[in-house]
Amino acid sequence: METKEITIPEIITVRDLADLLGETPIKIIRILMNNGVLASINQQIDFDTAAVIASEFGFEARQPYAELEDEAQTERSAWQILLAEEAPEDLCSRPPVVTVLGHVDHGKTSLLDAIRHTNVAAQETGGITQHIGAYQIKHNGRRITFLDTPGHEAFTAMRARGANTTDIAVLVVAADDGVQPQTIEAINHARAAHVPIIVALNKMDKPNAQPEVVKRQLSDLGLTPDEWGGTTLVIPVSAKKKTGLDDLLEAILLVADEVCVQANPDREAVGTVLEGRLDKRQGPLATVLIQNGTLHTGDIVVVGKTWGKVRALEDENGKRHRTAPPATPTVVVGLHDVPEAGDRLEVVKDERIARAMAQKRQEEARAHDQARAVRPLSLDDIASRIREGQAKELNIVLKTDVQGSIEPIVTSLERLSNDQVKVKVIHAAAGNINESDINLALASEAIVIGFRVDLDGAARRMADMEGLQVHVYDIIYQIVEDVEKAVKGMLAPTYVEKVIGEAQVRQTFDIQRVGRVAGCYVTDGVIQRNAKVRVLRNNQVIHDGSINSLKRYDKDVREVRQSFECGVKIEGFDNVEVGDRLQFYVMERVAV
Repeated sequence: METKEITIPEIITVRDLADLLGETPIKIIRILMNNGVLASINQQIDFDTAAVIASEFGFEARQPYAELEDEAQTERSAWQILLAEEAPEDLCSRPPVVTVLGHVDHGKTSLLDAIRHTNVAAQETGGITQHIGAYQIKHNGRRITFLDTPGHEAFTAMRARGANTTDIAVLVVAADDGVQPQTIEAINHARAAHVPIIVALNKMDKPNAQPEVVKRQLSDLGLTPDEWGGTTLVIPVSAKKKTGLDDLLEAILLVADEVCVQANPDREAVGTVLEGRLDKRQGPLATVLIQNGTLHTGDIVVVGKTWGKVRALEDENGKRHRTAPPATPTVVVGLHDVPEAGDRLEVVKDERIARAMAQKRQEEARAHDQARAVRPLSLDDIASRIREGQAKELNIVLKTDVQGSIEPIVTSLERLSNDQVKVKVIHAAAGNINESDINLALASEAIVIGFRVDLDGAARRMADMEGLQVHVYDIIYQIVEDVEKAVKGMLAPTYVEKVIGEAQVRQTFDIQRVGRVAGCYVTDGVIQRNAKVRVLRNNQVIHDGSINSLKRYDKDVREVRQSFECGVKIEGFDNVEVGDRLQFYVMERVAV
């Protein structure tokens, strides 16, 4: 008989096994009885028992993620790679670094609030965490570092980066909602980083909580609870009632001892940037997780494409420290520019080396950006051009409030590309929108998108003068939705009529090869050459059209203001008479 492979979870019911094998439950129960096992149709059996039954029908049983587990035995985590060249005698224990992952609204930030006794969620737009935060707490005399990653699916890339800087992943799953798509994404990120997973089964206080159902779902994904004979610690908690928190912290420390988290504090510091931002008082700041060594005030550091001398080190509460040991999140003050999230921090010997390294990286990045820059389209043009089959690319200049927001927004926008239109972010940086951004957008016909930022005064004036549209948002959803509508050819700009001036016709002139010109007196507002004109006679509109020419005396002018006289030639209309009233208006675009 030919042997076929079949994937069976560690725990499975007789009914589900029968469905997998394509056999009746009666046959499965009969084989179990022959092997001395009495089971009903809903009885759960373990993998080994199920494998024996599968072999009876010519199947070779495998467990989910067996390949990943085999690989995990040979692959090393990011921390292990970092410590590969350290002498064992130089290593000592350090605080474990924990990343909190999970589906949106399953209570990740609320759980950290309960642990830290703070209130982060209330400060976030829409109640959803927008940036990575790093916090350190004490439990039974030992420190634990937490990285709080966002749960919205737009932040998949940020969540992956969080998993790669951590020792342990705490997977928050709501007991009343169970495994969701982002739960599975989080599991995959943690597995890719080769870090152990602890499950925090949250919202256990809810009357509709179904912990056993959730445990079964987790088991199907290869996270079998230890109480079922597996290796995954599943801790029931309630962030709202603040129950189970001590058990969760004990589980973290237990796993940390098992994986033996260590570092060498007596060497030059190496770390990873979690977030970069520009502070009006202190200048460029970077939240850095020190991964090995100790960072000191006064050290010369290179961070991605920038460098600086560490003037100060601050913790999450703004308290200053002279040093930052391994596994400590710290805000570095003293950099020349805002670094990018994910940049590596390294200590170098002197400023000359630091400046040369940063300059070389800047030149490489500039060359890369120039190679990527191609002709973009504007957001309002994109719909009609797509319908006409002309649109090929939509390029975007992106500015955000902090560096950590860039990666998830860029990932979400570029994911909107399709066969007809490619979405590309040609420039992205943290900080307010400035003249340089407007110039870049004008030169490349790009659109400017801002996330929780303002326009500088000079940038606003330039954008208004050139008619460039700048779109500023507070919620990431809206950015993605608007660009997605444009990419699909669905976004049509909305305009409203705005009356800008009125004039009285006091005399008419019939000019050969030109037609009738109305000699007018501007009674209100202003007449602009590019405006539309409506002719009213006895308060009835008799014509609605465009201005052919606008003159004062014999000179063409762009506008004429109130209390001045002028000559107006109306396009395609020679029936204007003395006493007619001319109303001038423009179509003004409604801001997004």
